[in-house]
Amino acid sequence: MALKFTSSYIEDALAVFHQYKALGERAMQQVSDEQLFASLDDETNSIAIIVKHMVGNMRSRWTDFLTADGEKPSRNRDSEFVDPPATREALMREWDDGWAAVFGAIEPLTDADMGRTVTIRGEAHSVMQAINRQLAHYPQHVGQIVLLAKHYAGERWQTLSVARNKSAEFNRKVAAGEASQR
Repeated sequence: MALKFTSSYIEDALAVFHQYKALGERAMQQVSDEQLFASLDDETNSIAIIVKHMVGNMRSRWTDFLTADGEKPSRNRDSEFVDPPATREALMREWDDGWAAVFGAIEPLTDADMGRTVTIRGEAHSVMQAINRQLAHYPQHVGQIVLLAKHYAGERWQTLSVARNKSAEFNRKVAAGEASQR
């Protein structure tokens, strides 16, 4: 995604969320269906479990964002770490639904809303703090997805950023207008 200069917090936050959604998708596209559901060991979550947890968080945090606590009584966080959707298609539908909740809550906001108060687990947050909380949380999990996908893809892995030992070439292309900086 090309960097767009903005001084709007909302516009920038949405761009970052879109960037991480796409990064996760590009990583998941590089693994087999079986690898989406594989765990490295008993203490490691599969990509599918990470997605299920993210979606549970997204639904809880962003549904009725301005009017209800971000930790909904109906959320069962522990259940997010077992029994993911059974197929890639079902998993990706969940992924898209979760992100739709994020974008649907943030897109109507304006920078004037940043000082409004919302609650998460009974604690007051400004809207900006609540968004920042998730801007830290979701990229952490997307990073886990990328690491697992890279592990599983092995030699088939197609880099999602600047390839190793290719920084000079990439910088030349950016300077020539042939590549995006982001």
